[in-house]
Amino acid sequence: MTEDIKMYLDDAEESMQKALNHTGVELTKIRAGKASPAMVEDLRVDYYGTPTPISQVANVAVPDARTLMIKPWEKNMLSEITKAIKNSDLGLTPMQEADGVRLNIPALTEQRRRDLVKQVKNETEAGKVRIRNVRKDVNDSLKKLLKEGAAEDAIKDAEAKVQKLTDTYIVKVDELMSKKEAEIMTI
Repeated sequence: MTEDIKMYLDDAEESMQKALNHTGVELTKIRAGKASPAMVEDLRVDYYGTPTPISQVANVAVPDARTLMIKPWEKNMLSEITKAIKNSDLGLTPMQEADGVRLNIPALTEQRRRDLVKQVKNETEAGKVRIRNVRKDVNDSLKKLLKEGAAEDAIKDAEAKVQKLTDTYIVKVDELMSKKEAEIMTI
């Protein structure tokens, strides 16, 4: 039975780490006034009838802190990329050039910064919920082990370890949030 408990604890830590990583990736997509390729990488363009991420049909470069340059590998993708950016919720106006699409990232207004901080808080809360769901699933599995005859003390110890893991990962998500919030609010 102790191998089963150890397996559940290892799975819990791995799943919580994945939830933390996912939250970090989602936070990089929220723009903080600086140009970042992550802002547009997941935007979908129509590539011969198939919705395809921009990162698979073009090179996204950051020539300076306030500019993104998207150079498609095929010239006929320029209009598709421009259309995808206009239809997205980025709030950016693409400028189509001869060989690419230029995006100028405007300085953030105070209101827009507050809106982005709310978005960051929502995303980190979703990450915390994912971590808590892992805790719930593992605790349910441990309760099944208890019904199957595992030692009650071992199950209680495992539940305490799961709670400690949960607390650790919640703190890490909070650290991500405060770092991103400071990045957004810094002018």
